Amino acid sequence: MRENSGTLGARRRGGSDTAPRPPETAGLRADVDAAMVETNRTLRRFLSERRAQALAVAPAYAVLWEAVADQVGGKLVRPRLTVASYLGFGGTDVSAVASVAAAQELLHTAMLVHDDVLDADEIRRGAPNITGTYRARLAADGVVGAAAEHQLLGAGLLGGDLALSAAFELLASSSASPAIVVEAVRALARTVATTVAGELLDVEGELLSPFAVDPLLVAELKTAMYSFCGPLQVGALLAHAPASASVHLDRFGSSIGVAFQLVDDELGVFGAPAATGKSVLSDLRAGKRTELLRLTYLLADDEGRAVLARHVGDPDLDHDGADEVRRVMLRCGARDRVRSLAAGAARSARQTATEHLPPPLADYLSTFVDELGERNH
Repeated sequence: MRENSGTLGARRRGGSDTAPRPPETAGLRADVDAAMVETNRTLRRFLSERRAQALAVAPAYAVLWEAVADQVGGKLVRPRLTVASYLGFGGTDVSAVASVAAAQELLHTAMLVHDDVLDADEIRRGAPNITGTYRARLAADGVVGAAAEHQLLGAGLLGGDLALSAAFELLASSSASPAIVVEAVRALARTVATTVAGELLDVEGELLSPFAVDPLLVAELKTAMYSFCGPLQVGALLAHAPASASVHLDRFGSSIGVAFQLVDDELGVFGAPAATGKSVLSDLRAGKRTELLRLTYLLADDEGRAVLARHVGDPDLDHDGADEVRRVMLRCGARDRVRSLAAGAARSARQTATEHLPPPLADYLSTFVDELGERNH
């Protein structure tokens, strides 16, 4: 068992501790940072072991594991939320939560890989994703056309499947009590099922009028569940938090998930690709049914809707055409409405945290909400 470096550690040491204590939020943040070292080590060790085992099966299998491992990284937001929830509700066994937290990152990887397949994207975080990597390798071997596309589909689907199965395996390896691990596995399965529902509605929306879709429901199901609600709830579960905690964490996660998706959708049209790693053309080319696009159709005048009809959904849309669409979004007020919705969802998340969660965790999550707001600028 690790001795926490921050507030939780100081609390266990009791009244004999005469050194000045850091503010509780800073203490929890320090504890989370320390626990993330173990979480990241667990994640990397698992991926390294699986690559080695795969090589004994077949070189191609090891290549796929390598491609999956290359997609793991970034800010590790979801594992951090699991760890913060666990420590915030009094958990102290970092070794027990590390594998559960690491599993959240592999679930995230699986969802991204499959999402990229559905969206036919080959770039993620500014670099080739699994299908992008395979396309380059196949092209070097002279494999192009339909034969290459079939291989790419297989690599994307199977790579996502590997990451998904790895998430369950890592979670099940936790040293927490068997009863808690079983409940955590059930929770992860429910998270996957809910995310699939959101993904299905998102894909189906491509065939529907912008007025017939509910992007906020999709955001709750597809983004909020696996990115925020699930990671926070499983951390609380491991810490034996009271049952009411699940309700409040679900409410916080849903609100911040919607805010996150609204900001993400705006960055997908107005962001700086060098900073976000996201294309500002792909959503418009695909006619992606975001809340920003729905509101634009709703608020635009006839001239604006003519611009939308000309450019949205055009697979060959260029930057000049995208600029025209952006001007419509600004002129009709859709962008401002989306920002207002995101700010309202963020306020709701912060209020839920402040009123219903333990102060150190509430402060930690409120800071997280503030950082999300800064992502908007």
